[in-house]
Amino acid sequence: MKFIYRISFALALMLCTALGAQAQSGYSTGIGLRGGAASGLTIKHFISSDAAIEGILSTSFKYRGTVVTVLYEKHAQAFNTSGLLWYYGLGGHVGFYNGHDYYDRGHKRYNDNVYGLGVDGVLGLEYFIKDIPFTIGADVKPYFNIPVGGGFWDTALHVRYVF
Repeated sequence: MKFIYRISFALALMLCTALGAQAQSGYSTGIGLRGGAASGLTIKHFISSDAAIEGILSTSFKYRGTVVTVLYEKHAQAFNTSGLLWYYGLGGHVGFYNGHDYYDRGHKRYNDNVYGLGVDGVLGLEYFIKDIPFTIGADVKPYFNIPVGGGFWDTALHVRYVF
């Protein structure tokens, strides 16, 4: 539990140190929902005109766990369209799972607490709707779990309120 607090504090500190940044899309911070295999809350804050830090707090219904992901993302205008950005980035995650519902390489883990660390990537498109302060987007987020191995990917749609 202390690890979650440390990650949350580090994310909040990074976001607070970069409050003055304004992105190419015209907003600096967005908070919203992410829906996919791992659904949850997402917050993105631009630290420069073309770079952002994104935090994702997600849950996996299949493995009954919670995952905290932090990504560094680079942004660029897509298809010469105002408000449409493509982005890519790298980061990491830490996850906490109920051992009775978590499978490790086909074997059921029966201990009560299972953790996972990993490396994440992201590639996506995002559109800023200027008339209403929202963004909509889609991305692919491949990840690799380090302690137990295995690579997976998550596709998701997201909606964020921006300010």
